[in-house]
Amino acid sequence: MAFSSCLCHHQSALKVKLFTKPTFTLKAMNSELYGVHIGYKVTSDWSFKGGSRAIVVPSPRRFNLHRKSLWLHASWFTSPQLAGDAFTLGTAAVLPFYTLMVAAPRAELTKKCMGSSIPYVVLGVLYSYLLYLSWTPDTVRLMFASKYWLPELPGIAKMFSNEMTLASAWIHLLAVDLFAARQVYEDGLENEIETRHSVSLCLLFCPIGILIHAITKAFINMSRDSKNDIH
Repeated sequence: MAFSSCLCHHQSALKVKLFTKPTFTLKAMNSELYGVHIGYKVTSDWSFKGGSRAIVVPSPRRFNLHRKSLWLHASWFTSPQLAGDAFTLGTAAVLPFYTLMVAAPRAELTKKCMGSSIPYVVLGVLYSYLLYLSWTPDTVRLMFASKYWLPELPGIAKMFSNEMTLASAWIHLLAVDLFAARQVYEDGLENEIETRHSVSLCLLFCPIGILIHAITKAFINMSRDSKNDIH
């Protein structure tokens, strides 16, 4: 009786040991997938029933950490901070040219600076970059919303609700306004017409600045004609 009890005990113990699945960690490995660092571990799983097999266990914490880091780097290029910086940089970049045209319109430095194409190239590159960041599949649809492929105010207002799009539009205006101010300035030099007030208006109210320059030029030409008639 004692012998059979002992034998049953050993058989139970043997059965437990036979079906135990020991798992051993062989090594930890690191890999990189499309620029994302992924860590994983290889383990060995063995049993009488299933044999030996290798199990690859990814490290989700490390993968999520690198994925969040990648997302942060990508979001930096489309963040409102970038739009605000571009807005400030573009505004500050054009101010020296207006200052020269108003403070010293006949100085050689002013003539040389206003004859250069560098500011328009810089503004053009900045505008293109912001336009690229703000472009979406719905941009064209919002710009030409009507059946006649003409812009409509609600669509344009919705498009400009994006800060990046608004910043690109501001850079666009700065480039066009500076170009118009240069035309007014050079026309004033050529025809000996005062342009300080017109150039100043071109900074924020470009169409009004052009209109005032046209009116100023017309009055000066009328005054000159009347003086020639008298003589």
